Amino acid sequence: MRWTPRTLGATGLPITPLMVGGAPLGSMPSNFGYDVSAEDGVATAVAALTGPIRGIDTSCAYSSGESERRIGTAIAEVGGLPDGYLLATKITRDLDTGDFSGEQMRKAIAGSLRRLGVDSVPLLYLHDPENTTFAAATAPGGPVEVLRELKDQGVARAIGVAGGDTATIGAYVETGHFDVLLTHNRWTLVNRTADRLIDSAVERGMGVVNAAVFGGGILAAGTGASSRYGYREAPGELLDAIRRIEDLCREAGVPLSAAAVQFSARDPRIASTVVGVSRPSRIAESVAAVELDIPSGLFDAVDEIAAGLPAGVGPR
Repeated sequence: MRWTPRTLGATGLPITPLMVGGAPLGSMPSNFGYDVSAEDGVATAVAALTGPIRGIDTSCAYSSGESERRIGTAIAEVGGLPDGYLLATKITRDLDTGDFSGEQMRKAIAGSLRRLGVDSVPLLYLHDPENTTFAAATAPGGPVEVLRELKDQGVARAIGVAGGDTATIGAYVETGHFDVLLTHNRWTLVNRTADRLIDSAVERGMGVVNAAVFGGGILAAGTGASSRYGYREAPGELLDAIRRIEDLCREAGVPLSAAAVQFSARDPRIASTVVGVSRPSRIAESVAAVELDIPSGLFDAVDEIAAGLPAGVGPR
């Protein structure tokens, strides 16, 4: 498939088919199973800022801000954020106290801008609102109102909502307050839970970004290396489905990781797919995965396997 830059929904922001996911480069061993040194993290961020992928996605919550800190160091090393580059970060609760108030959002963005070394960001998400109630988040002075104020003030050019549980995130999409939806772990080779959520966002003119297409790693490394999906142990039915997909990919001569990336990147509703990387070489490898010629019949066969999974298997 072609590497074709596009626009993120109605935001006017340019975006490439892939964005670099900043969670691994900040080092999150409890999620991904390995450490990443500060030196490697910064080098990876530099490669992300200077390569063909023109966007990077991070959060104040990733490694308690270390992901943003390393990206900020890389931004300084390359002489500032490149023109037209889509830097996205997320603000969320206080990870120690659980505070998810509007005031906490102000503290969070101040910390994010300081660590990143910028005055504003092209894209700012409300991160994991599953950790509060919809009523509290949308109340006067609450997180949603603060996020909208940050957009009005020019701190963010566009705002989005990023989270997992599709029912919860769907309520935020329906408010019409957000420009972008980020969903994760729920639109992959073996999980199609976000299908209606993505449709709902597109119908409202929102840009859609899809993350965690490897399900935390298993759809890249395979079942021989991992038994976890979505950062938790996967049920047997899900592991069996992944093994069958591994067999299909092996027969077709297609890397499992490439199929996982292209499943998302080939979807016309998805503006960009976030691929977590932890070393510079992964940048070129990720682009090659998008450009690889994969027969559509492989995805048809994968769809049949996914359709045969029992309802409720995997994250919803």
